[in-house]
Amino acid sequence: MPIKFKPSQDIRDKNSGKVKQTHFYIKSTPKEELIEYINSSNGKPKIKMKCRNELTRRGVQIVWKTVSPTGI
Repeated sequence: MPIKFKPSQDIRDKNSGKVKQTHFYIKSTPKEELIEYINSSNGKPKIKMKCRNELTRRGVQIVWKTVSPTGI
């Protein structure tokens, strides 16, 4: 089973009443969204690691920069 980025979602069609399930696989998530999740302060460490692994699989190099505090 492919790796999920976030849980699946059930979407109900208002006209027919049918329920369609939408899956959020990490391989189909845009690169910008993965980078935003890695940089967010409230992201879960396990999912951040999944994002880093996916970017490495795609051939993207991650460059870490430290932010110096200003005004101290």
